[in-house]
Amino acid sequence: MDIQEITQEVEQKSLVLRQIIAGMETVVVGQRHLMERMLIGLLCEGHILLEGLPGLAKTTAVKALAATINTSFQRLQFTPDLLPADILGTQFYRPDTATFDIKKGPIFHNIILADEINRAPAKVQSALLEAMQELQITIGETTFPLEKPFLVLATQNPIEQEGTYPLPEAQIDRFMFKIKVDYPALEEEKEIMARVHRGVSEIPATVVDFSQIEAAGRTMRAIHMEDRLVDYILKLTRATRTPEEFGLEIGPMISYGASPRASIWLGLTARAHAFLSGRGYVTPQDIKSMAPDVLRHRIILSYEAEAEEKTPDDLIAMVLERIEVP
Repeated sequence: MDIQEITQEVEQKSLVLRQIIAGMETVVVGQRHLMERMLIGLLCEGHILLEGLPGLAKTTAVKALAATINTSFQRLQFTPDLLPADILGTQFYRPDTATFDIKKGPIFHNIILADEINRAPAKVQSALLEAMQELQITIGETTFPLEKPFLVLATQNPIEQEGTYPLPEAQIDRFMFKIKVDYPALEEEKEIMARVHRGVSEIPATVVDFSQIEAAGRTMRAIHMEDRLVDYILKLTRATRTPEEFGLEIGPMISYGASPRASIWLGLTARAHAFLSGRGYVTPQDIKSMAPDVLRHRIILSYEAEAEEKTPDDLIAMVLERIEVP
């Protein structure tokens, strides 16, 4: 298909996403950035990490998203005493048959809300590694494939809070996005108070089947991206690994740069952003819009950066400013 035909199909298939947004807005006030990124996660079938202080509608937004789609949903509350078997399942002995049976855990659902994921120790967080990357679970000697779609939408409190454990680097890299959730604006908070006072329900009506989202995802992957934009993506990710190549003086502030997963997701999410904008082609602005959410959790800062109170977002802004836009 040429770009014009792709654009026409994008306009047609994007209607399903507008339905999802409308369903979520009956529950969630404001947080438009969060909702759009969650839709991109659906299109790309990528896991999302939401970080923010308690009370900012992170859990509510995930539950609202799951309620608008005709799939199975499971909430996992992460606590310090949680065990991997509580998530994955376990083997148990049956005396009547003298055999071992397997009881599957709550991970065997389509959309998983891993609530306050950094309240549990690393061994429990790592229980999700195989599921998130390979879409399968191994219990004992038996491997079980997970049904598609399988999306992990995890919430975490800022690491400075009491009772939190940092996520292992291997796990955090498996999240497509890390989204920072901020306080609502004044008028939005006023509307939240009014809705609670009126007793508005927090369960939107189911609006779409996942097959419709899959069809939209196929159209999204057909969106045109020029080679020079692919090269631009590679320059952005490589600038976090070897910044001196690109004339950036941020090398001492970065212990580890973004992995190849960053390049893969940045290309895919740029197409998804173009899809949400109703275009059949990717622009540099699509890439720049996605870069902070894709890169911020993949840049591991050094002690020098922490001493200078630099954040990953500060370094990403420097990279975006320095790398020439095609």
